[in-house]
Amino acid sequence: MSTSSRGPDALPGRKVLLVEDDYFIADEMRRTLVRSGVEVLGPVASVARALTLIEANAEIDAAVLDVNLRDVMVFPVADALATRDVPFIFATGYEGTVIPPRYGHIQRCEKPVEMDTLTRALAMEISRH
Repeated sequence: MSTSSRGPDALPGRKVLLVEDDYFIADEMRRTLVRSGVEVLGPVASVARALTLIEANAEIDAAVLDVNLRDVMVFPVADALATRDVPFIFATGYEGTVIPPRYGHIQRCEKPVEMDTLTRALAMEISRH
């Protein structure tokens, strides 16, 4: 697999953490990622569960993070991933102004997210690392 690929070819065989608190959105994202050849960790709907999965998995290739998880912001998860140099994207209905400046460069997919947009954004982040 070419790590320079920016298309969906960057996804097969990758481990992706999925952090999303809406069951239907999480299920659609999970199914889309699985069809793209991704091994999905989760989905999980809380910061605590996401941090537990991060600690338990030595290898995570990327993550998709909902910004607001039942009124708790996801940024501790983003911090943990950044510490491990794991690329991630935000999937959110929130405007970019709620995202801390340290994550201003991270791709933000606005909800409702088109699944093609999600997979392209994720593949692009994986390709950059």
